[in-house]
Amino acid sequence: MASSWINQAIAIIDADYQRSADTHLIKLDLPVLTGIDIYLKDESTHPTGSLKHRLARSLFLYALCNGWISEGTTVIESSSGSTAVSEAYFARLLGLPFIAVMPRTTAKKKVQQIEFYGGQCHFVDHSNEIYAESERLASELKGHYMDQFTYAERATDWRGNNNIANSIFEQMNKEPHPIPKWIVMSPGTGGTSATIGRYIRYQQLDTQLCVVDPDNSVFYDYYTSGDNSITSVNGSKIEGIGRPRVEPSFIPGVIDHMEKIPDTASVATIYWLEKLIGRKAGASTGTNLYGVLQIAARMHAKGETGSLVTLLCDSGERYLDTYYNSEWVKENIGDLSEFDNQLKNFDLTGQLT
Repeated sequence: MASSWINQAIAIIDADYQRSADTHLIKLDLPVLTGIDIYLKDESTHPTGSLKHRLARSLFLYALCNGWISEGTTVIESSSGSTAVSEAYFARLLGLPFIAVMPRTTAKKKVQQIEFYGGQCHFVDHSNEIYAESERLASELKGHYMDQFTYAERATDWRGNNNIANSIFEQMNKEPHPIPKWIVMSPGTGGTSATIGRYIRYQQLDTQLCVVDPDNSVFYDYYTSGDNSITSVNGSKIEGIGRPRVEPSFIPGVIDHMEKIPDTASVATIYWLEKLIGRKAGASTGTNLYGVLQIAARMHAKGETGSLVTLLCDSGERYLDTYYNSEWVKENIGDLSEFDNQLKNFDLTGQLT
């Protein structure tokens, strides 16, 4: 029988969920794409400001129900920032110590948010060091390593239960093309793409899943080669997505198509999006949306109609010193002019050329 503390902890998380509304589905206004509708599910409106709020809730419930967390347990997570922000929030709800193991390059705003929720940040020099260091800390402190990269795909109920896929299809119900032709998602753990892909198959829906991968990430290479031993020396510069190794939560069998998206395209696309909706988004949203625009351009050229859905993963306010700092972009991302010109042409013709 579960302890009274675990019962109370689960009740606290359920109550927090009950207080939270679903996230909005934003329809983009693109007159050039006659009969093609593009939607962004705005995950930045969660209490902790990103898509990872859903994952953190699921991971805590999974760990509690498995008996891995009890009263006073120190929770450790390896993260590029957003998952750690969300897990720090839930750890504070339950009165648990929390340590985030992150690369030193993590956006300062994320570090500040983790500390705001009472979490502690433990930095490493390279993104591929976060796993071993998290395991070491968990062993040393007799804590629990949450390990989002392993458990993301199994902690979420992919059959329904208001997961992100379930929410997308319910919100699309009254749209002109209610069943999307494509849903586009970028992988960090791979858990969200696994949830969406499994849900599509389980519900027998006529929707395809495209997964878009940034530079310095191995998911695309694994998908095309089948070699899960591939690693990358350099870490992804698009925070929250892309990994230097193939993560256990990445499930290639649920994916219909993958695209590699240059970092310059990702960043150029968030500037383009800001002009369209008057809001800043993180660069992972740019990766997602550029992938959508590629598919939309192909559909437009063929005279096809339908809807496409992707995610606005988090707010650009977290990245004012990086993706929205022109000097940082010049030094770390590169020249955006090629994709700025592509996006200007897309506005006029519906083509990315």
